[in-house]
Amino acid sequence: MVVLQFRFLLFPFLTSIVGEAQYMMQDAALMNYIDRRFLSLEKRLEKCNQDILDYVEEFRDFSKMVLLRLAGLNNYKAEVKSEVENLLTRIERAQRDIDYFGSVTDSNTCIEVDEELVKQQLFEEAEEKKKLKLMLNASCDHMLAGIKSLKVVKKTGDKHGSWMKDPGKKHTKIYLLSGSVNNVILEFSNIMTFTENNHTLKARRVILPFPWEGSGHIIYQGFLFYHRYGSLNEIIKFHIQKRNTIDKMLLPGAGRIPAYQLSPSTKIDLAIDEQGLWAIHAEPETGGNIVITKINHTTMAVEHTWDTSCNSKDAEAAFMVCNTLYVVYNFPSGGTSRIQCVYDVLDAVNTHEIPVLHFPKRQGSHSTIHYNPKEKQLFAWGDGSQIIYKLHTKQKV
Repeated sequence: MVVLQFRFLLFPFLTSIVGEAQYMMQDAALMNYIDRRFLSLEKRLEKCNQDILDYVEEFRDFSKMVLLRLAGLNNYKAEVKSEVENLLTRIERAQRDIDYFGSVTDSNTCIEVDEELVKQQLFEEAEEKKKLKLMLNASCDHMLAGIKSLKVVKKTGDKHGSWMKDPGKKHTKIYLLSGSVNNVILEFSNIMTFTENNHTLKARRVILPFPWEGSGHIIYQGFLFYHRYGSLNEIIKFHIQKRNTIDKMLLPGAGRIPAYQLSPSTKIDLAIDEQGLWAIHAEPETGGNIVITKINHTTMAVEHTWDTSCNSKDAEAAFMVCNTLYVVYNFPSGGTSRIQCVYDVLDAVNTHEIPVLHFPKRQGSHSTIHYNPKEKQLFAWGDGSQIIYKLHTKQKV
């Protein structure tokens, strides 16, 4: 009886043990399955990461190849542009030769000269001179006779730069534009503020939308006129107080060579005299001789252009006074600056009788020289110094 009771109790106990063992085996199998799935996912993630790394490396190689191709295309573009410019130059020369030979042939074949044609040409030339005199106000009758004295106002800024007053305004503000490439104008309330030691702290900074090139810019009637950096011959008209670009123009023929051999960063030199805005530059077609252009400062339109006999070789600067161009020359190593070429656009000055004019008491070179028609002075930038030259003038003969 006791044995029977023991068996009856033992059977449920064994049954529960067997059941728990089955559950443990099932859990182990499930854990094993989950572990295998995680391993599989990890392998796939590793493969995905490796594929991404391979793709990144391949993309880098592709980017390098594209950049090299672009660099090659830029070089090719520059070569094509140079060849096109050379071709245009050769075409222009060929056209001039054709015109020359045509004129020679005509002169050889035409023995008789049509007097009426000659009279018509002389009449047209006289009318053209009348128009120029009206446009340029022929009452401007004084010319430069000498440079009396100089005053070094301050020494600040880069070797190249420009400083000036606005001759078209009544205020006494001073403007400083340092460097051959920059986009910051410093505006001072007067010359006393400018000469102070901490002058930059009291200056109003005007940021230009485009940097300038060279140092041939000018301020007139509240506008800055300057050659835009990176362009061949684009001139910007910028309103200083409103701080925005008002107008722009392209100056034909300019920008290919420096205006002055000793100031190679300046391709276009802008000037102001009693008649308004001028542009001074040199062209290869003129053999490096200087060309001057009268510009309407309001409309930014070219009014007239003159080819001068003044060469840009050994020139360092130039300025306009009363319709007359004065070119300043120096030695490549630096020395005494001198004016030895003068060109009057109305032929009112006998340039062959003008003596060489020397700048007094100074050895060095000039980056820019600008004439202020309001004060009858020259504002010059020489080796980082800001200089004022007083002038001696006389009546045109």
